[in-house]
Amino acid sequence: MKGNNIMKAIAAIPYIIYQLVIALPLIVLASLITSITTIVGCFVGDGHFWGYYPGKLWSRFICFILLLPVKVEGRENLAKGQSYVFVANHQGAFDIFLIYGYLCRNFKWMMKHQLRKMPLVGPACAAAKHIFVDKRGPKKIKETYDKARDTLRDGMSLVVFPEGARTFTGHMAHFRRGAFMLADELQLPVVPLTINGSFDVFPRTAHRVTWHPMKLTIHKPIPPEGSGPESEKETMEKAYEAIMQSLDKKYQGYEDNPDQ
Repeated sequence: MKGNNIMKAIAAIPYIIYQLVIALPLIVLASLITSITTIVGCFVGDGHFWGYYPGKLWSRFICFILLLPVKVEGRENLAKGQSYVFVANHQGAFDIFLIYGYLCRNFKWMMKHQLRKMPLVGPACAAAKHIFVDKRGPKKIKETYDKARDTLRDGMSLVVFPEGARTFTGHMAHFRRGAFMLADELQLPVVPLTINGSFDVFPRTAHRVTWHPMKLTIHKPIPPEGSGPESEKETMEKAYEAIMQSLDKKYQGYEDNPDQ
């Protein structure tokens, strides 16, 4: 076992050098170009176009330049022109690239308000009209949900990580109800997304990328069947079960996340 670990470490050295010398400078440059393009494009043109396609290409480029294989299953489950509330497990930072690059649906993110302050990315997300969740009081919460309601029109969808924080172990913690309350109020289908491999590529405690395939599974939509707290709870449980069942077996099972 010790010998295998040593061999894996030796084999990883060329990939680490490649990341530092080639991939990282190109990713920084691509991030700068994408952010400026998104900000300027949203200012002078169609915010739905410029708020989505530059980010999609940027995400695909990052996976490509890091030589990460990506597999997608279930796109046939989605209907053209339908708005959805997508809910996904949150394995790591590469969840963003996997969904943005390969879901192939125009959508807005629902994200923590602290991300607005990130260099380059924060201003670009604000220009693209992604939704920053601000829980600093009832008024801020109401503003967040009002914006989400206005966004989910004309086929536009929303992507939410109901755990609210990246996992420390690869396992799922509990879901928060916000996304399911919104879907229930607007009577929109909820689509579970299972992310596999992102935790192996770049867990939240890592300092470098590890080569590993990633997979995005798009499950069948869960249609609204009633309304109210019981309906929300039932939809949330169905979504949780669908995501859990498609996780790699080593990450199946609930584990508490102290960051939630």
